Amino acid sequence: MPAMCGRYSLVESGEEIAARFLLDAVPGALHPRYNIAPSQAVLIVAGGEGRPRRAELARWGLLPAWAREARLAQINARIETAAERRMFAGALRARRCLVPASSFFEWRRGPGARRPVRFAPAAGGLWAFAGIWEDWAPPGGPGVRTCAILTTAPNALVAPVHDRMPVILPPDLEAAWMAPGPLPADVLAGAARPYPAERMTLHAVSTAVNDARRDAPDCIAPIS
Repeated sequence: MPAMCGRYSLVESGEEIAARFLLDAVPGALHPRYNIAPSQAVLIVAGGEGRPRRAELARWGLLPAWAREARLAQINARIETAAERRMFAGALRARRCLVPASSFFEWRRGPGARRPVRFAPAAGGLWAFAGIWEDWAPPGGPGVRTCAILTTAPNALVAPVHDRMPVILPPDLEAAWMAPGPLPADVLAGAARPYPAERMTLHAVSTAVNDARRDAPDCIAPIS
């Protein structure tokens, strides 16, 4: 099963996403995504602090310009150590973004096979995961924008299921996260705090979500 934050969903309409993230437009081909998996194209939001916000697609799996092989792609970066890792330091310093999400999935330990569960906002709506992006081109090939999602320690709801969770930014930190230049220490500390457990819900979902090729409403539907 995926490690750390390895699957999520984004099911709101383009209009809802644009309104939530103060965007003029979103990519025209956007459609509900019920089971987003690594290496797929995902929506990111960049800009801020005097620069217009823009929504664009990036491949989920960060590759810095110096990487020689696509197999080095990283879907997650630990917020506590990203600034010390060559793979992530440049992007964390200068290329931060938001990753809109409706929910994320993890797999709960138990007798027999692990079972998938879905974490979502208790009040509905959209989360902003903290992301970073890089442009990468294989030797002799076309360039591609790539991204990773930051992770942090789990809150009380997530901890029994997994020892990490996505960095879910409170709305008052979103603009500061995207602002150009080095990340202020207070913004980094605020982002690293686990999202409040009482603002999240959890429910079991079908093992249909185990198949990265499946992208349908039954991936997010609650089961008993």
